[in-house]
Amino acid sequence: MQPSSGNHKALFILNPYAGVPPVKFLISKELDRRKQELECFRSLSIDESGTMIKRNFEKYEVFIAAGGDGTVHTVAGELIGKEKLLGVLPIGSGNGFAKELGFRKKVRSLLKDIEKKECLNIDVIEINDNLCLNVAGVGLDSFVAHSFDKLKTRGLWSYIGVTLINFIKLRPFQASVSVAGVEVFSGKLFDLTVANTRQFGNNAFIAPDAVPNDGKMDIVMIEPFPKVLFPFFIYRLFAKKMNKSKYVKYIKTGNEVTINTGETRFHIDGEPVTISGAAVVKIRPGALKVLRTRYNKL
Repeated sequence: MQPSSGNHKALFILNPYAGVPPVKFLISKELDRRKQELECFRSLSIDESGTMIKRNFEKYEVFIAAGGDGTVHTVAGELIGKEKLLGVLPIGSGNGFAKELGFRKKVRSLLKDIEKKECLNIDVIEINDNLCLNVAGVGLDSFVAHSFDKLKTRGLWSYIGVTLINFIKLRPFQASVSVAGVEVFSGKLFDLTVANTRQFGNNAFIAPDAVPNDGKMDIVMIEPFPKVLFPFFIYRLFAKKMNKSKYVKYIKTGNEVTINTGETRFHIDGEPVTISGAAVVKIRPGALKVLRTRYNKL
């Protein structure tokens, strides 16, 4: 399905590879059925998505990322610092950003939100000039991201399986964290997360106090703990109580943060990346305009 010359406010960028088959099949059929109400482009790569947005930038007011966190990341990268709005039709595995901003798998409701065209200015995190909308970090969650990326099957159960395997093999890594040039932590960790919103996805709240439009980032550091306590950490994760554990250090700041560690396997918005040397983290307040939905609680 290619964009036509119709007079529509939004262009849907659909990632046909995102999500589990039943969900993406139903969403794809719904988009096809509403082709008189919307424009949709099926993108086969990051480069193709970027090219299509640039080519149609002046034609549309809203660009909808129809996919998972990776698709959202790609579309948002073309809109930061500009007057166009980002919307999301979540069909991925985690959908952390979409859940926090109130986007749901309801095409009809999303079309109504597009008509209203209300927006919210959202902060953006930069890690060595890489964009981060949701969460990034190093440790257990990044090791899971690297392993999950190699799987042929997607979905929640595959993610749970990969998480358990990586936790069993997990060993502490050395890290130091500085805020505005002052070292605030040095020691061993199981996980270090930089958060713009509260959750990884699937309602797993790693940073319960994070707010995506407060001009600050939340740093969550999980120190090594007896592995027998893992079920209790999982409970805290879903109960929004992660910051209450004695093994967790929590910092909220709007200043530049520098992370030094010998571990190179990071993730940004759930996508595996490799970072060698210092990871310099900055926040750009209100840099991205996001479509406000009827379910947005911010």
